[in-house]
Amino acid sequence: MVQITSFTTRNADRLWFKCVKLFAMDPKQTTTPSSPQPRWGKWKDEQLLDLRFSDLGVQLEGTVLERRIQRLYDELDARHIRHKPHCWLSSEWFSPDGIPGIALPFYLAHPRLMRLEKKQMLEVEGGTERWCMRLLRHEAGHALCTAYRLHYKKTWRDAFGKFSEPYPDYYQPKPNSRNYVHHLDYWYAQAHPAEDFAETFAVWLTSRKRWRQAYQGWPALRKLEAVDQMMKEIADQPAPVRSRRQIEPLKQLHTTLGKHYKRKKEHYGDDWPDFYDRDLRRLFSDDPLYQSQDTAASFLRRIRPEIREMVGRWTGEYAYTIDQVVRDMIDRCKELKLRLAVPDDEARTQVMVMVAVQTMNYLHGGHHRIAV
Repeated sequence: MVQITSFTTRNADRLWFKCVKLFAMDPKQTTTPSSPQPRWGKWKDEQLLDLRFSDLGVQLEGTVLERRIQRLYDELDARHIRHKPHCWLSSEWFSPDGIPGIALPFYLAHPRLMRLEKKQMLEVEGGTERWCMRLLRHEAGHALCTAYRLHYKKTWRDAFGKFSEPYPDYYQPKPNSRNYVHHLDYWYAQAHPAEDFAETFAVWLTSRKRWRQAYQGWPALRKLEAVDQMMKEIADQPAPVRSRRQIEPLKQLHTTLGKHYKRKKEHYGDDWPDFYDRDLRRLFSDDPLYQSQDTAASFLRRIRPEIREMVGRWTGEYAYTIDQVVRDMIDRCKELKLRLAVPDDEARTQVMVMVAVQTMNYLHGGHHRIAV
């Protein structure tokens, strides 16, 4: 698909009110696809993690995914786009270079695999219909760019830049920039010119005439108009690139799920900045006066799910990454023998703000990773 070194008091107040608002909201509901029960359907996580991708045997047919792909095709039909990206199951979301199709993550093909993904990564990317369709439209932008060789067009280069620009390991977003549309989280349009196009295409595809009003006065409107022009040029036209090749389909992946998740956790958990002791001492205390109070470690452990949910929804950062931060906080609180020095409600609010601020500091510091 991505950090500010300090926040003012006004910023912190805004974060506090945002946290309070999100605290009262219902968590997102995750829909589950329906598939025949495989032999591993009731296995424990430990057994599943020893299974290879190639042994899963899951397919798109008969799943919710199949219906969502058809919904994407219907949206393309409504815009007179003849090419329909072929789809297959793989380890993650991606659209390969040179192949006008879309790979979808294996876990969306069966509810048991979605539960494993949730357990391992603390969230299911694309697990809801709305989230899944957003990702499909984004990947469709990549696929159509390949199918019609759009990145060779002067219109594309003038609007988005150099397609050949190397992908960075990290990118530094500007959340307030109006040069980019807002579609996926993490200000993903800012990651690379190809992602900028895919995000702009997704907004163009879904909002029809509304994008002109929504982005009125934004420099990003010029990009939407460029996409609109290119889509009119290819309307009802066959695609020059029509390869149906599948890259890294499940049947060819012999890695175990355990090794896959180990790599994925390392990708999203590395290089997070340390929480300095002074930050923790602002919230907690090692004064003997508070020895009768709950330990800071046990308090953080108790509200950890709330922190993941709230901070993740406000910042757009991966739940697994935020959880790693909280784990580090818990470990350091144990070492410093810190305890609560204020009432639970007050401490909860302060913790939420601190983690949110630190997360935003991290994001604006240029350390948000490109997705796996």
